[in-house]
Amino acid sequence: MPVRLDKLEDLAGRKGPLHLALGVFDGVHAGHQAVIARAVEAAAKDCGEAFVVTFSPHPIRVIAPEKAPSSLLATLDEKAAVVKSLGVDGVLVIRFDPEFAKMGAEEFVGKLTAGNVASISVGEDWRFGSKRQGDVEMLRTMGESHGFRLNAISPVMWDGERISSTRIRQAIRDGNFDAVGEMLGRPFEISGTVVGGRKLGRELGFPTANIRLGDLQVPKNGVWTVTVDGEMKGVANLGMRPTVGGYERLLEVHLLDFSGDLYGKRLVIRFGRFMRDECKFSSVDELKEQIARDVVEAAV
Repeated sequence: MPVRLDKLEDLAGRKGPLHLALGVFDGVHAGHQAVIARAVEAAAKDCGEAFVVTFSPHPIRVIAPEKAPSSLLATLDEKAAVVKSLGVDGVLVIRFDPEFAKMGAEEFVGKLTAGNVASISVGEDWRFGSKRQGDVEMLRTMGESHGFRLNAISPVMWDGERISSTRIRQAIRDGNFDAVGEMLGRPFEISGTVVGGRKLGRELGFPTANIRLGDLQVPKNGVWTVTVDGEMKGVANLGMRPTVGGYERLLEVHLLDFSGDLYGKRLVIRFGRFMRDECKFSSVDELKEQIARDVVEAAV
């Protein structure tokens, strides 16, 4: 598992040489992976360490919350899992709060490079520091005085346009998972811990694993076929459950041909085919009948 650091000053304690990949990396999509890969390659060449340096929460939620995306592509744990698969040695998660947002670009780079930093990799349009005053040219100039090499990575393109978290979020909303997978560089999945519910599914004869979504980007409300943990098939309702007076958006997953206790377990869910819109039925019996039809259809 990669080393996890949570203070900028912690980098100075690493032996190095350090090769850093900087960015928010929401979703760690194919464009982000290109930045991280450059740091990993550089570290391998001189027997150094590759570190991803990222921020939590998303900086735009602190700097300009009215412009911030309402949903994100990955939790910190999910980011860490993807980053691990890319071969990095560690992750530094900087808490982005109003105080940190005031730090000037030059001060940030000075603290970042207090240790043995040999290279920094960023997207070619990356901005940083108070009022976004820092850019690639500043990093390049500071690299000459601070002794690090700058790698500015060009955008990764897909279908004629640059890959971005905004494009991926829209593709998820549209249910275009093939496009999402191409831009992410891996299948679209979400993960979450099964929480206790009102056990209405069990009473209806179709027990469900209930997962709170937080601020993760998910597809539109409705009933979907799903695959859980890479192999178990299921049918899931995503939405508010209007027939039974639901008050929060949940993902309720009914696993086909499964019996057992899933409370407290973390499940990884991959969406498949959209089956129908969520709707309010006139009675619980009518809902039960529709669920039975959904289960039969999902099993085909």
